[in-house]
Amino acid sequence: MRGLIINHLRSGLLHRAAAKPDRQSSGVSMAGHSKWANIQHRKGRQDEKRSASFSKIAREITVSAKRGGGDPSFNPRLRLAIDKGKGVNMPKDKIDNAIKKGTGEIEGVEYIEIRYEGYGIGGAAVIVDCLTDNKTRTVADVRHAFNKYGGNLGTDGCVAFQFRHCGQLLFAPSTDEAALMDAAIEAGADDVLSNDDGSVEVLTAPNDYMAVKEALEAAGFKSEYGGVTMKAENETPLGGDESLRMQKLIDALESLDDVQDVYTSLVLDD
Repeated sequence: MRGLIINHLRSGLLHRAAAKPDRQSSGVSMAGHSKWANIQHRKGRQDEKRSASFSKIAREITVSAKRGGGDPSFNPRLRLAIDKGKGVNMPKDKIDNAIKKGTGEIEGVEYIEIRYEGYGIGGAAVIVDCLTDNKTRTVADVRHAFNKYGGNLGTDGCVAFQFRHCGQLLFAPSTDEAALMDAAIEAGADDVLSNDDGSVEVLTAPNDYMAVKEALEAAGFKSEYGGVTMKAENETPLGGDESLRMQKLIDALESLDDVQDVYTSLVLDD
C-alpha cells in the first residue's frame, strides 16, 4: 500500500510519515478503491449537470461578494466561485451581474447559508450545504429527500467532525510525483497524498486553494479535479443495490434548487 501522507513544513524540511491507506472520499461520488476511476465517475456526472449549475454558481458568487466584497483579489471565496463559473463556461455577464447583486449595485435576493447533516444507506455520513431565501422550504425538501431514499436527517454536528474542510487537487497516476511534491511545497500546500492507484492529491487550506492551484498550473501541473471540499476522514464502502440506493439519495439532494453541495463518506465498493 502506498497510502503515504507527505506533510509539507514551511521551514523547508519534509517529513514523510506512514499512515493508513488513503481510501477516503471527497464530495458526492468521489471514492472507491481506485480513487482515479471514481473521480472520472464524478466528473462525468458533473458534466451532465453543467447546464443546471449556472443558477447555483450565481448564488455562490452573490453570497461570496456580499460577505467579502466584489474584488476577487481580496476575496478568496469569490475568486473560487468565479473559477467554478468559468469552469462550466458561465457567461461573463452572468458572473458580473451576480457580483453586482452581492455588492448591492443590482437588487437581488437575500440568501442565507444553511448546513444540514445526516446519514444515508449503511450509515454513510452526508453533509448538505444550502443557499436559500426560504429556510422552511429548504429543510422540508431536504428532509423529504432523506426520508424517501432511506436516509435520516440528523442534528447539527452529527457528522461534520468526520470531514476535513480543505482545498483538494487530484492529479493523474502518470504525474511526476517528486516534481509535483517540490512544486506543491513551494506553492504552500499543506499535504500531498500518494494514493494506492498512483494518483496524487494535493491538499491546501481552504483560502489557499486558488493560489496553490494557479502556482501549480504555472509550474506545468494541471489537476484533473479540484475544489474546496469537505473531505471524509473515513470511508463507508457500499456495493450493489446499496450503492444504487445511496446514489439516488445523493441525486435527489443535488437536484434541489437550494442545495449547493453534497458531501458524503460513500465509496463504491469493487
